[in-house]
Amino acid sequence: MRHPRIIIAGIGLAAVAAAGGITAASASGSPASSPPPAASAPSAGPGASAATVRTGPATVAGQTETILVSAHGLPLYFYRPDTATRSLVTGGLARLWPPLTSAAPTAAGVSGKLTVLSDANGDQVAYNGHLLYTFASDHPGQVTGQGFQNFFVATPGLTPIAGSPAGAVPAAPPGSSLGY
Repeated sequence: MRHPRIIIAGIGLAAVAAAGGITAASASGSPASSPPPAASAPSAGPGASAATVRTGPATVAGQTETILVSAHGLPLYFYRPDTATRSLVTGGLARLWPPLTSAAPTAAGVSGKLTVLSDANGDQVAYNGHLLYTFASDHPGQVTGQGFQNFFVATPGLTPIAGSPAGAVPAAPPGSSLGY
């Protein structure tokens, strides 16, 4: 069964698409002036200056997995329709799925390439070419967005996207399993 917050978020996105002007925060029942919890974290959202991508345990679909998390322990996701050079997450969708942004990200315990793509979301962090996002309904160690709206949990073994930008950030030696 889906988590109630995910259902509410989906209803909010439907309202944004239908009305074309309602913010996702107000459609989901939160005050429009309050940012989603993930957006208030220094490592996520526009204007962030530094972000650390590291590994951490989380329960995904009933199983404990090693996933990528932000410096604050928030699960990181990738959006399947994105390309290595273009984010398709904007507007109301970006309010529910805040992009991980940083001009100077760091990696800890991961073996993949960490890069930065300058786009409409700012300096967006990518892992193996997959642009990274948090989910407004998640908390540290809590995965509630897996498979929702084409977003999937990022793992250390995430297959690189062909055409990923160069300029990888050096990663610390891996200290955990490769996930999926």
